Amino acid sequence: ATALGALPVLLSQTLSSRSQDTLFGFGAGVMLAACAFSLVVPGINAAEMQGAGPWQAALTVGGGILCGGIFLLLIDHLVPHEHFIKGLEGPAAHTLRRTWLFVFAIALHNLPEGLAIGVAYAGTDALHASALTMGIAIQDVPEGLVVAAALVAVGYSRLKSVALGIASGLVEPVAAVFGALIVSFSQALLPWALGFAAGAMLFVISHEIIPESHRKGHEKFATAGLLIGFVIMMTLDTALG
Repeated sequence: ATALGALPVLLSQTLSSRSQDTLFGFGAGVMLAACAFSLVVPGINAAEMQGAGPWQAALTVGGGILCGGIFLLLIDHLVPHEHFIKGLEGPAAHTLRRTWLFVFAIALHNLPEGLAIGVAYAGTDALHASALTMGIAIQDVPEGLVVAAALVAVGYSRLKSVALGIASGLVEPVAAVFGALIVSFSQALLPWALGFAAGAMLFVISHEIIPESHRKGHEKFATAGLLIGFVIMMTLDTALG
């Protein structure tokens, strides 16, 4: 899906900043709904099925959310990367080529999505996991387009931008395998794993995607995209799950 979104950049003009921000907002909305309906709610249900009471189930998933957010915070702090607007972040960022800094930033976005898919398929029913995967795939199409277009805008060739956009999606299947292995090791870890994936996604939404979409004065378009993305993902999850 990421590759499908990146390919049109070979032929099309660069996206306007307003379009990019709208697509960023759309992706944030999909991820928000996925956190709520595909990760947090199933995580609480899984904890209750394992014998936890309502308070214990909520606190278990809440603990997983905090762990996932802290994990992404540490990665964001330790791994040098470059945002399209904020610029360089992380230790020794100035010593790395800008191409790799962009790649690291994109990987931070895709890591929690892969974790969520792997955990869902290993620990929940197939229809529920398929709804989550479909929603993330829908979100990955505009993400691939935005990434490739943004790289063109900062001076990369179209071919290199598309290649990097396609490569940015490769972290998701790797993270998915890792997430599935964790849950397969022990079903008792399922509520924690679902919460962890949700926390990692929430960190990316709040720390990366929404700020990126609001810095150039297109808050209304970004918010409209977020609402549309949330409704689409919510509909997919409730209809298929």
